[in-house]
Amino acid sequence: MNTNAVRAVSLKKVAISFGIGQRNQFDAVVETDLEVGEHEFVAIVGPTGCGKSTLLNAAAGLLAPASGSVEVFGTPLKGINRQAGYLFQQDAMMPWKTVEENVALGLEVAGTKKAEARASARQWLARVGLAAFADRYPLKLSGGQRKRVGLAQVLIRNPKLLLMDEPFGPLDAQTRLLMGDLLLKLWSEDRKAVMFVTHDLDEAIALADRIVIMSAGPRSRIIGNFTVPLPRPRDIAEIRHDPHFIGLHRDIWRALRDEVMKAYRDTPEGEQ
Repeated sequence: MNTNAVRAVSLKKVAISFGIGQRNQFDAVVETDLEVGEHEFVAIVGPTGCGKSTLLNAAAGLLAPASGSVEVFGTPLKGINRQAGYLFQQDAMMPWKTVEENVALGLEVAGTKKAEARASARQWLARVGLAAFADRYPLKLSGGQRKRVGLAQVLIRNPKLLLMDEPFGPLDAQTRLLMGDLLLKLWSEDRKAVMFVTHDLDEAIALADRIVIMSAGPRSRIIGNFTVPLPRPRDIAEIRHDPHFIGLHRDIWRALRDEVMKAYRDTPEGEQ
């Protein structure tokens, strides 16, 4: 990342612990530095339980670090990050509201008049390919359609930073490809800063400008930082055949493999 560029997120020597008292304390993340540029797409990969989501929650202001600092666009973060939109793995739709009502809700809560919020919701539903589903209820949607609604719910508020925690994890492989292409299409329009957590290394390389690797927990830390040398725009299904993609996948897996095996060995059998 250009050292003179604006930093959407800057984590400086951030450490995050859980529990009360020295005996019960769990050190999830130890002194960690991470910077994300204003228009940079950064994927975070690592073994299960390594603290990927913990870093995301620190950037969101949902977790206060035990030590270190979090800055957002050059300003120390105090409380919830109002410049961020957070897309979780689980849906955030109210089942008794229509798709249009769910998408409009974020604007309405922020004070936008209902008619204006609904009009904007319809525009966003068209952009994610769901114009014909505005009056449906969440129960009538497929998994992929729910994720499209989720994207519209987050992007309608025009956040400067997108925090995405395995948003496509529950989907089948084909739908994940389609959702990845849709995300890249929407992202390319204004290139917001993105922090994207995933277990899928192929997905990380196909989407991101840069990939950071976290070690196995506890006391996790960043152990690798790889720039993705693939041109944009990208077709996710096609880019996986690019020799640079294959070589980068090999290099990242070499750095990640031992940490994945360590996490697997340290996980109780019933939790694997």
